[in-house]
Amino acid sequence: MTQPDFATVVSRWFQQHARDLPWREPGVTPWAILVSEVMLQQTPVVRVVPAWHAWLARWPDPAALAADTPAEAIRMWGRLGYPRRAVRLRECAVAIVDRHGGQVPDRLEQLLALPGVGTYTARAVAAFAYGQRHPVVDTNVRRVVCRAVAGEPDAGPVTRPADLVATEELLPADPAAAALASAAFMELGAVLCTARSPRCTACPVESVCAWRASGQEPPTGPSRRPQRYAGTDRQVRGLLLGVLRETTGPVPHQRLDQVWTDDVQRARALAGLVQDGLVEPVGTDSFRLAGDGPSAPTTDLNV
Repeated sequence: MTQPDFATVVSRWFQQHARDLPWREPGVTPWAILVSEVMLQQTPVVRVVPAWHAWLARWPDPAALAADTPAEAIRMWGRLGYPRRAVRLRECAVAIVDRHGGQVPDRLEQLLALPGVGTYTARAVAAFAYGQRHPVVDTNVRRVVCRAVAGEPDAGPVTRPADLVATEELLPADPAAAALASAAFMELGAVLCTARSPRCTACPVESVCAWRASGQEPPTGPSRRPQRYAGTDRQVRGLLLGVLRETTGPVPHQRLDQVWTDDVQRARALAGLVQDGLVEPVGTDSFRLAGDGPSAPTTDLNV
């Protein structure tokens, strides 16, 4: 099977078996696709779908979000995790309004220049929103290409230039067909060619997969040890943000002290939230979500 045929077979499989995800529907705006790509970073689809709908119902375009405060973006982000993404997405909306008249740009270099938009997200928006020919490489795509082409059981932890080259070589020349193939490769890695217990017998390209031809046994069990959450600074940060999200305006230091008994860890977590631009001090004894009111003087971050 030639490389173009590989993409064609996977694309046909995708058209028949792709999950019904709202950001794949016809007529979805580039802004909605950008929001989905940011939300999907390190977050399962099942948690993103309701958050995505709620976000776009409130801020259907970049101008709407840019006109609101960072605090409201953080509140709306809820418990999706890694809330810095909410602040960066708002910063991105502001840049889109200021630089591009409120329209998500369609040129790769312009997308890459937006706050919080990296190599993967820029290429994903260019391909999925504008039908352009770019290698869109995430963990799932790297795994598919590594197995099918290189015959290795899995890819490395980060995307390398070689991964982009190998993926691009599989794409059809036609931009629209290439964009479809990019989505298909990603879906194949997400639902069949998984890190552990891949469903090889259901794979549309099993017969030409170099990894299957090598005779290697598929990996089994969990792909990696789950990260500990209980008792970590991440948990404390989440508890602090939970209190601040539920309150409009300043929250007294004493109220925040109640969320965690370890004074040192609580202070470290709160200082981290301030440093990340998620929380800001008000006077000397209160804190609030960033932008949740008039500008306030900065106080000592050794809280």
